[in-house]
Amino acid sequence: MAKLYFRYGAMNSGKSTALLQAAYNYEERGQRVLLAKPEIDTKDAGSISSRLGMTRPVDFLVRPDDDLRAVFAEHRARVRGDAGALIPAASGDVACLLVDEAQFLTREQVDDLLRIVVLDGVPVLAYGIRTDFQTQAFPGSRRLMELAHSLEELKTICRCGSKALFNARLVGGRFVFEGDQVAIDELSAERVTYESMCAECYLRESGGRLG
Repeated sequence: MAKLYFRYGAMNSGKSTALLQAAYNYEERGQRVLLAKPEIDTKDAGSISSRLGMTRPVDFLVRPDDDLRAVFAEHRARVRGDAGALIPAASGDVACLLVDEAQFLTREQVDDLLRIVVLDGVPVLAYGIRTDFQTQAFPGSRRLMELAHSLEELKTICRCGSKALFNARLVGGRFVFEGDQVAIDELSAERVTYESMCAECYLRESGGRLG
């Protein structure tokens, strides 16, 4: 039975690397995959890149108002057409949909992921971060936590060596704890970066503030 998987972690926990490895594993066995990510994630210009230097273009971008199941169906039909017939997943159909930066999906689009799994019979591997820089859950991540058949945490460490839980935002090299949930570096007057932190270090920098 197909399942919806949500693999989440703080920044720099290897989510994109894991996604690209999963795609490679499928294709090494002669299976076809589709890669997608939300359009709002403007870095890498329509590609998925890992910190290890691996980069691969996505098959499609998801806009905020997209019917995700319908968009997937269009691209699935293209894959089947390339194969020349409706043939088993091992050779011509889509064996898996892999979604990067899934926290940026809308609640309705995550519902569509479950429909793709259950009604269309295609497994979905969604990768993303759980909470924003104010420790609040992203809508997409919250819904994935509610619906996914399988939840897997990808771990990374804080500057102090403890397990990182949160994602602190820096603007121009200074920690900030107010602002929009999504900050696009290209549109900011100062460089926006993030640092994965444990609870203790996060609270130290925020002065005890959580959200």
